[in-house]
Amino acid sequence: MPRGRLIYVPFWATYVFLYTPIIVLVVMSFNAGKSPYVYEGFSLKWYAELAGDDTVRNGLVNTLIVAAGATVLSTVLGTLLAVGMARHSRSRLLDALGLLPAVLPDLVVGLGLLVFYATIKMTLGLHSVILAHTVFGMAFVAAVVRTRLTHADTSLEEASRDLGASPLATFTRITLPTLAPGIAAGALLAFTLSLDEFVIAFFTAAPTEPTLPIVIYSMVRFGVTPEINALATILLAVSFTVIIVAQRMTRLTETLT
Repeated sequence: MPRGRLIYVPFWATYVFLYTPIIVLVVMSFNAGKSPYVYEGFSLKWYAELAGDDTVRNGLVNTLIVAAGATVLSTVLGTLLAVGMARHSRSRLLDALGLLPAVLPDLVVGLGLLVFYATIKMTLGLHSVILAHTVFGMAFVAAVVRTRLTHADTSLEEASRDLGASPLATFTRITLPTLAPGIAAGALLAFTLSLDEFVIAFFTAAPTEPTLPIVIYSMVRFGVTPEINALATILLAVSFTVIIVAQRMTRLTETLT
């Protein structure tokens, strides 16, 4: 093998190491047998059983409610945060604080929010998980939208103000349409992060209203079954699709700049 191609060996070895377990999981979700480790033929019965599982269905509904609510709040607050940091702030400290939830360990964020909820005597439920997911979701939205703002042409906004438009009219008619691809990409990213998030939800959810990742955790404690493989495959497909769409939107943002 030519020496120049040797560099690709660890590259492909890393990909094989990362994705082989995922491929095995997907294949075993179509297993006809009950064993999650021995393939006995193709079957869709585990997906059918999954559809009839009330616990999984309730967890899915809770997760979609949390993801939808957190996405809306994260998108609005993250967009406003990005505009504020890019146009009205020159402090690196404020910039770092605005994006800090995106880099803090989930354990720290979850524990901190749990202590905060206990301090203000807030009862736990889906609303507490939505607020918790909004905390880190808006940081990711702000990062994506600010990238768009950094490369955006400000001449149209300046022209709008020079012609007598109010700041609100300039923002809604000029700034928002310019930021639309970045906002959409940030919203999709916030949705998929909320959909799969476990640690923060584990600390901030009520025991009677678990999200789907918490339901999966409770199922895995008694052993991995083909039903769990099927559920993980569905989540993988949804997350992969949303990430691809978000990536496309981000590329569109870069192209428009």
